[in-house]
Amino acid sequence: MTLNEQSTRREFLRRSALATAAASVAGSLPLGAFAQRGVPQRPIPSTGEMLPVIGLGSSKVVEEIAAKGSDPVLGVLRALVANGGKLVDTWPRNADNDAALGRVMAMSEFNGKLFVTTKVDQVGKDAGIAQFKQAQKLYGRQTLDLVQIFSLVDLDTHWPSLKQWKVEGAARYIGVTVSQPSKYADLERFLAREKPDFVQMNYSITERDVEQRLLQVAHDRGVAIVINRPFMNGAYFDKLNGKPLPVWAAEFECRTWAQFSLKYILANPLLTCVLTETANPQHMVDNLVTALGPLPDAAARQRMREVIDGV
Repeated sequence: MTLNEQSTRREFLRRSALATAAASVAGSLPLGAFAQRGVPQRPIPSTGEMLPVIGLGSSKVVEEIAAKGSDPVLGVLRALVANGGKLVDTWPRNADNDAALGRVMAMSEFNGKLFVTTKVDQVGKDAGIAQFKQAQKLYGRQTLDLVQIFSLVDLDTHWPSLKQWKVEGAARYIGVTVSQPSKYADLERFLAREKPDFVQMNYSITERDVEQRLLQVAHDRGVAIVINRPFMNGAYFDKLNGKPLPVWAAEFECRTWAQFSLKYILANPLLTCVLTETANPQHMVDNLVTALGPLPDAAARQRMREVIDGV
């Protein structure tokens, strides 16, 4: 990259960050870092609908609503949407926090611009139905874009309910999630007999087990693949604290350890979207910028694995 290109990129990032910060204060959407080029998108196999490759894992910023109010989640959502993102992954936890999130998502500026998911994580059919109905109420949405069974909890009980909600139009897509290797075999058996629209699984430069088989199995079944834990819920950064980024990472415009993992993941063509958790609008923009730039080739990805394995 030339000095002029570096300067242009720095200015691009500076303006995007300033616009996002200003939007949080002024109550208006930022201009949009990707107004011209757009965030890369990949298709949902069951319909062909396109999704931006970077989404928001909202647990952290929603959990902070009780202590910090709704401004942080509003700022992150504005940064996501204004810069080309769409998918907001949610997990029902605290009703008051979820209601506040619902009020933010219901703001007119987000009309038609969010792809909102929810999860069922209770045991028992009635409990699962009640949890879904509460999500509809708290989020102010009769139709959720994606309903998932969290970590395969009571899978055989809830799956018929999800299929019924899809038939009724209460769920546009349905799927399941896992975030630990102990669930992989169960997920593969489920995929052998059912065909969900989506599956969510953990994958990062550090947690690479799904590369061995599961990513390909899900792809071959025509399932959209959403990635969670790209930073191992923060443990990734703790592991790398104080360690310098390899100089050669600049060859594919990688400037941070966060981008190091994201670029590694996005270089795999089998997945659909990566969820990044943040309560910081500027970090949301930075994650989206990662998808805009070049991705590492096979040789670079091998070097990346060697670096992480050596830590």
